Amino acid sequence: MSIIGSVQTAVSGLNAQSHAFSDLSNNIANSQTVGYKATTTSFADYVTNNSLVQDGQSMSDSVLATTRQHNDNQGTVTASTNTLALAISGNGFFNVQQASGNSTGTAPVFNGQQYYTRNGDFSQDANGYLKNTSNYYLEGYQTDSSGKMSTTLAPIQIQNVAFRPTQTTTMTVSSAIGSVGGTGQTSTTTATAYDSQGVAHDVSLTWTQTGTDTWTVSNTADPTNNTTVTFNDDGSLKQVGNTTQATGATASFAFLGTPQNMTVSLGTIGSTSGVSLSSGTSSGATTSTMTTDSTTTGTYSGIAIQSDGSVMATFDNGLSQLVAKIPLTTFSNPNGLAAQDGQAYTATATSGSPSAPTAVNTNGAGTLDVGSLESSTTDLTSNLTQLIVDQQAYGANTKVVTTANQMLQTTLAMIQ
Repeated sequence: MSIIGSVQTAVSGLNAQSHAFSDLSNNIANSQTVGYKATTTSFADYVTNNSLVQDGQSMSDSVLATTRQHNDNQGTVTASTNTLALAISGNGFFNVQQASGNSTGTAPVFNGQQYYTRNGDFSQDANGYLKNTSNYYLEGYQTDSSGKMSTTLAPIQIQNVAFRPTQTTTMTVSSAIGSVGGTGQTSTTTATAYDSQGVAHDVSLTWTQTGTDTWTVSNTADPTNNTTVTFNDDGSLKQVGNTTQATGATASFAFLGTPQNMTVSLGTIGSTSGVSLSSGTSSGATTSTMTTDSTTTGTYSGIAIQSDGSVMATFDNGLSQLVAKIPLTTFSNPNGLAAQDGQAYTATATSGSPSAPTAVNTNGAGTLDVGSLESSTTDLTSNLTQLIVDQQAYGANTKVVTTANQMLQTTLAMIQ
């Protein structure tokens, strides 16, 4: 190798070590950055003179440095004071988008570019969107006003959620449906029941006197759904159905039909606290109202995220309701992703196509730790040690340049 060639080789070494310095300094600078994945530097020899390749005498006369990503390394999960913070333990990435330059303070416009990140330091902005500290907006599947889940991935926005009445499971009758001593009496008991989506349905029971102290209660919409109810002489409940019940037992009727099968609580055997007959006389039809166990009102107070990725709206009545679901995306080669600003990545041919966004804890996507963050994977001790090694290597390459220069000066002096 010529003296000039030695200088060129040393310069490539200087460039390679500078590249390594850049990678190490970036790792050290981001040692406290949430979700940051530390990189390493790989060196490879390089042959620039191919004239001797055929006779086997060629030699490498340069070095190349490349940055290697390690996006598949798991960072340490640490607790956070942010209750909306999320850390992934596994291979998944959050699906996120950025707002474009056309956004205003009240209406962000998204640029459509799909990004992926492990930075789960999310919080709600003034518009109700969930975004992380790098201003990437978290995407998920959101429910509509009826609770139906969307199938389209979009930035999650939760603001002033209306409470959906809870599903009715029990209806309670606590009134007189006729009178003692009457004949041919009929009565209707009504209620508003709610299905699993919070939709209201009118429900009614028909009461028909079939004997002195015997009545039949039936589902008005389906008379075949019925049972017999017997009363004592004082109007208190005596028996429901064909099975004799002891005094103090709870009596009920199985309502079958729309909006769903429910239990109708008829009270206590031997008591007038539930369904009963009044002491007055009546021969006409009466209408009484049932109550249900549905909670129908609530004021939105905030959101909470569960470990399965469910985003729940919380209300002042102590209840919470599902409003969105956070999926995770995986890649066959996450180390092939293209790094972007703010601990985000985009898919490449090397990374492979992203998987369809999947539920937490499926297909290797991993689990979510709520109220936690994934720390940077930078190993400060190792990086600072390597910095010293690279500094020595850089100095050695400068020594080659200095020595080559001295040799050139000696050669020139020979000419003089």
